[in-house]
Amino acid sequence: MEFEFHQLDRKYADLRLIEPARQSRLIASLAEHGQQSPVWVVGKSGKPVLVDGYRRCDALEDLGCDTVQAIELELGESEALLLAARPEGSGRRSAIEEARHLRELHESFGLSQQELAIRFGRSRSWISRRLALAGELPQIAVDAVRKGAVCAHAAMKYLSPLARANADQCTSLVGALGGSRLSERELGRIYAGWRDSPELERERIVEAPLTYLAAQLEAADPELPSPGAELDEAMRRDLESLAAIAHRVRRHARLRSGVRERWPDLVQDAWEEAGRAFDLLGASLREAWCDAGS
Repeated sequence: MEFEFHQLDRKYADLRLIEPARQSRLIASLAEHGQQSPVWVVGKSGKPVLVDGYRRCDALEDLGCDTVQAIELELGESEALLLAARPEGSGRRSAIEEARHLRELHESFGLSQQELAIRFGRSRSWISRRLALAGELPQIAVDAVRKGAVCAHAAMKYLSPLARANADQCTSLVGALGGSRLSERELGRIYAGWRDSPELERERIVEAPLTYLAAQLEAADPELPSPGAELDEAMRRDLESLAAIAHRVRRHARLRSGVRERWPDLVQDAWEEAGRAFDLLGASLREAWCDAGS
């Protein structure tokens, strides 16, 4: 079946994290091949609840689509969420995503740790550790991970132990990053500096982590990439996605040219809007390149 996006209840969107590289690959794949697998929804009455396929919906919306192909599961909401959360259900999840799914099932649907352990084929101690992970990161860190500013593995490896030791300083650190996207290696350098420093120096690090990182990179190896390298890589991926979309539209245009009908105004309007967007993008890139070269 097919749904328009506004018809779906996307109440579990916060359980999934934003991974820019993975999302760019998904957008490129959908642009090239179209939607290959349906999303999962449940709910016989009222608004259907989307339980799996949030990234596909986001990617399709980015591509300008209005609808998504879906399959309606003959399950209750908790059972469907359990199925989606299992590794064999719909692909790999990060430890933080697993933790957030488990917490939702535990708190909203009342599943005990023992029940979760049985359903996931894990030990009760594994479930307990995942639930603890879901609760130990301050909200600002969770939001940074969910938005893709901090990768999930880096958050688990570095921000979680920092939060356990000093939640306030973890909050200060993430806030001072200001949405800057750091690699796992770069965040690891900041955490190592914090861990190995006396208290006064720790406060300086969490208040100005990017300044600390720049000084460390310059002192250790001037050839190491700066935090700006992450932005360069993100732009490269997005431009590759734009190229894939352009190729797809070009194929559509070739097929459409054989139809002896006037092109609808909506298509022409969309093309003009795309042209303006490309002009602005080109001007911004040229300006940025000139500034970098000056």
